[in-house]
Amino acid sequence: SLLLFLVMLSANLAVVNMLPIPVLDGGHVVFLLYEWITGKPMPANVFAVLLNIGFLLLLTLMLFVLGLDFGLISRR
Repeated sequence: SLLLFLVMLSANLAVVNMLPIPVLDGGHVVFLLYEWITGKPMPANVFAVLLNIGFLLLLTLMLFVLGLDFGLISRR
C-alpha cells in the first residue's frame, strides 16, 4: 500500500506540474511552443509579466487549499 501511495503521489505531482501555468513546466512548454511557432522568443517584459501572474495564481491556489484544510473557508 505504501508503494501504491507513492505511485499515486508521483503521478499527481506530474499532472499538476504539466499544467500550463507559466511558473510550472507546462508553462515553459507553452513558451517553447510559442517560440517554435513564431520563430522568435517572447519579449522579456511579456515573459516577466506572465511569470508573475502565474506565480500569483499558484500562490492563490495554495492559500485557497490551505484555507480549506484549516477550516477558514467553508466547503459549501
